[in-house]
Amino acid sequence: MDVTLDMAWLQAYLLVLLRTTLFIGIAPPFSNNSFPWRVKGLVAAGLALPFTGRVEIPDGGLGAGALLAAGTAEAATGAVLGVLVMVAFAAVASAGSLIDLASGFQMATVYDPGSMVNGAQFTRLFQHGMIAMMLAAGAHIPLFLGFGTSFDAVALGEFPDMPSAAEAAGAAFTGMFAAAAQIAAPLIAVLFLADIGLGLLTRVAPTLNAFSLGFPLKILVTLAFGGMVFGALPMAVGQLTDSAVELLREVGP
Repeated sequence: MDVTLDMAWLQAYLLVLLRTTLFIGIAPPFSNNSFPWRVKGLVAAGLALPFTGRVEIPDGGLGAGALLAAGTAEAATGAVLGVLVMVAFAAVASAGSLIDLASGFQMATVYDPGSMVNGAQFTRLFQHGMIAMMLAAGAHIPLFLGFGTSFDAVALGEFPDMPSAAEAAGAAFTGMFAAAAQIAAPLIAVLFLADIGLGLLTRVAPTLNAFSLGFPLKILVTLAFGGMVFGALPMAVGQLTDSAVELLREVGP
């Protein structure tokens, strides 16, 4: 039995696979090192299949030079899209970092090789909680669908529009800081009020040395009210998913 291989389809699939691999390797949730590269590769290979039919390659395939140029463009496109999503979801870890800084947990900073995040307890808790919530709620599905729109915005073998990508990156960074402040604001406000209370207590009774109680009091307040902030994390993840999808749609001419 003779088996014929469509060279144009194969080249199209490999180019699409290159874009999806870079995207999966950078964008959460699969960018976490807790996922083996075999899993990432299977997800990228499966994601590339439905999108291959949406791109066009001339009959007979591309030459070596054109194929190399197209591969470079696809790698750049996948990396840009992955970075935009990564920055959008970095707001969750940034919110945890703000809480660690305000509560004093920042002194216990540890590097997490899985998420590649250098942070204390709440930073890592929020990061891992975000990944678990994304997978449990299926938030990666809208991201994949948004990624699919990139093939309409940026044709196969073309570089993304750099002014649009830069504008989207600026919006992503601005949104990241705003979202991080909104997530961490309730607990930071409670810790700030605790500091004010300790200051007033010191003014009333200077010999009491109330600030010596500051660190254990902040730990108690953080643990008591931390669940309130963590309980609002699913809603924040949903909003960040919508923001990431919009960013994916903005990259293009």
